[in-house]
Amino acid sequence: MTVHSVSDVTRYIKGMFEGEAILSDILIRGEVSNFKRYPSGHCYFTLKDTGASMKCVMFNSSARNLRFTPENGMQVIAGGSVSIYERDGVYQLYVNALTPEGAGALALAFEQLKEKLYAEGLFDESHKQPLPRFPRRIGIVTSSAGAVLRDIHKVAKRRWPGIQLILHPVLVQGTEAAGQIAGAIQFFNAKYPVDVLIVGRGGGSAEDLWAFNEEPVVRAIYASRIPVISAVGHETDTTLADFVSDRRAATPSQAAELAVPDAAELRQYVGGLFTRLHAARVRQMEQRGGRLKTLIDRPWYRNPKLLLASAMQRTDRVTEQLHRVAKDGRTHARHRLELVLKRLELLNPVHILYRGFSVVEKDGKAVTRSKVLAVGDHLNITFADGKISAVVEAKEKQHGA
Repeated sequence: MTVHSVSDVTRYIKGMFEGEAILSDILIRGEVSNFKRYPSGHCYFTLKDTGASMKCVMFNSSARNLRFTPENGMQVIAGGSVSIYERDGVYQLYVNALTPEGAGALALAFEQLKEKLYAEGLFDESHKQPLPRFPRRIGIVTSSAGAVLRDIHKVAKRRWPGIQLILHPVLVQGTEAAGQIAGAIQFFNAKYPVDVLIVGRGGGSAEDLWAFNEEPVVRAIYASRIPVISAVGHETDTTLADFVSDRRAATPSQAAELAVPDAAELRQYVGGLFTRLHAARVRQMEQRGGRLKTLIDRPWYRNPKLLLASAMQRTDRVTEQLHRVAKDGRTHARHRLELVLKRLELLNPVHILYRGFSVVEKDGKAVTRSKVLAVGDHLNITFADGKISAVVEAKEKQHGA
């Protein structure tokens, strides 16, 4: 009996797998578990049901086309081929297509990205910018070949003939569309500032509109310093660009109506203001004329002195009160002065001398005690009618002094 190596047997079994047509192009339903995506872009996971499990690998060349992110517990249908991984000696499914069961891949990818961006706050109303009332230049990001540009041009020029429209043509579907749309938005912000941006395309399938659900486009709109109006598809179509834009238009024509003021409406509005202003002016003139007539009919108009009569009487009364207050003040002050003078008069030493007293001085200083004098001291004595000089000849001590 021939002895075979492990490699020989494994290669033989691998050949058997690859020889089975049913295993070379097969669809398998199962639940995703242990999903992991490596930096290389390759995805590894397990498909399982209640009775068995199967290892799966999806290389980057196929994984980069996924519209959604596989998650553990998700029911999917995987398409690919079953073969043997020789190093581990196990069979596995080499996946080239993966579709969520139930909801479509696009719908699932839409919800997943919507939930992610909502959690980051990209759809918050607080980030939305108001549209300028009277823009001068409008940037348009759309295809140069579609009807969108014609609709926007027609409506904008009808509403405001002087408006300037600047087109940055881009692809609006296909693998390169999202990058071009995001790049055009960034171009206007960095190199060609305008007052408003209209970003959109005409209607189509979910696949046709998918570029406006791509994350680069949504983030470019969010980062735009220029207000953005989204105009993608028809009224029933909804994209992530609609959620993040500052305003959403149901159609490209409505986008032009939102961006550009209507000159005819403004003329009508200004005309209405002029009519109201004229009516208000007439009404005000009538009211003031009535007030003037009422004033003319009053007695003081025929005799203007009546206007001053009351004021003159008040002036006379106040003047009289002021004179009376001043007079009373002077009388009171004079009385107080007289009292002070009398008190000063009483304190005047001359009056004391007239009552028989005298002032004795020694060496220019008043003498109030005899004990400070000695026999022979020269004194000056002041009387009411003059002064004399004297000499102390004797001292007599008074008892009790």
